[in-house]
Order: sequence, then structure tokens, then C-alpha cells
Amino acid sequence: MDRFVSTFTNRIDAKGRVSIPASFRAVLERDGYAGGVYCYPSLDAPALDAGGERLAKKIDGLLAGLPDYSNERDELSVALYGDVQILSIDGDGRIVLPESLRAHAGLETAVTFVGLGDKFQIWEPTRFEQRRLEARSKVQVTRKLFAAGSRPAGDGGGDEGARE
Repeated sequence: MDRFVSTFTNRIDAKGRVSIPASFRAVLERDGYAGGVYCYPSLDAPALDAGGERLAKKIDGLLAGLPDYSNERDELSVALYGDVQILSIDGDGRIVLPESLRAHAGLETAVTFVGLGDKFQIWEPTRFEQRRLEARSKVQVTRKLFAAGSRPAGDGGGDEGARE
């Protein structure tokens, strides 16, 4: 499997270390992660976005679609690459979550890893449960709209991963 899938919750130890799920580490290895994980504060959630080379290439693709030296490109570069931290994975499959990243996501004693295909997110478990409920509720509404033959407002069939 070469996608981040499923959800796992692990404890943060006293030194701020947390084990990356084995299936996620396997995806990172196949992705050519070179011993580290790209991790940055999510642009639209109290969570962390993380991944390997595939995530970095997606970011490069987003930036390549914007004019050189444009404000939009500079802002996206700062928001993504400017806040990226490369977290080393130790021999036991753990990363150390820096305080700045932990503060953004409200991480204290445990984290929930959420597979999102080409990347994964790291959430505070209670916040993620709320997010999961919201997502399921929205999906039910969307399914009903599609079943009725209409598309939700704002769905032009484009890349929903792109952010404004």
C-alpha cells in the first residue's frame, strides 16, 4: 500500500516523542523520505500536516501553478515551506514533536494520526473526534445532493486540496 490510510492514537512520552504508526512508516520508506518527515501547522485546522517526498512534490506543484514573484506564491511558500520542520525518525519509529507544533495542534499527552492518502495529519484526539463527526455529517449531506443530481455550491470539479 502506498497511501496513508486509517486512524491511530498514540501517547506522547515525557520527552515529547511519539511513535509513528508502522503502516505510515512503511509508506514513508517507499516514498523515499530520507529519514525524516515533513511536518507543518495545517493551514485550516488545529492539526499538523505531515508526509514524505510526495507531500513536498504536491507543495511544489501548487507553487509552480502560481506566477513567479507573485504575492500569492510568496505567501503560500511562507505558510508551507517557511513553517516546515523535518522531524527525524529514531530507530524505534518515533519523532519528537517540537513545542511550536504541539502548541498549534493543542497536543499534550496523546496524538491521533489520520491517513489522508498522500499525507497524514496529527490531531489532539478529542479535537479529531469532533472533526470526524463534522466530516461524516457533511459527507451525508453531500451524498444526498449527488443522489439528487446536483453538486454542492463551490464544487467546480477542481482540486479541493488547493487552498486560497
